[in-house]
Amino acid sequence: MDLTKKKCVPCEGGEPKISYKDALILSKAIPKWKIVNKHHLIREFKFKDFKDALKFVNEVGKIAESEGHHPDIVLKWGYVKIKLFTHAIRGLHQNDFIIASKIDKI
Repeated sequence: MDLTKKKCVPCEGGEPKISYKDALILSKAIPKWKIVNKHHLIREFKFKDFKDALKFVNEVGKIAESEGHHPDIVLKWGYVKIKLFTHAIRGLHQNDFIIASKIDKI
């Protein structure tokens, strides 16, 4: 399943969270990400310095803006941590997996 070819759909709330079973199926397409508490996805990235980490964050920002779906990002020297979940539904949505797969392609 190539999630990078999918587009995020607007989620304003009122939609159901995806089931944990469906989340596990979708997670096979993004094996470096962890599902945490059946609520969010998380992944840590290492870089040689701050400049490379910042460049990566800027690329993530471009994806987030184009998809209209924005992750929580922690940026430190040589380190980026990304947390994805759909705030409007307080849990996981297919959009989170789509964004994760696109981030993996950077």
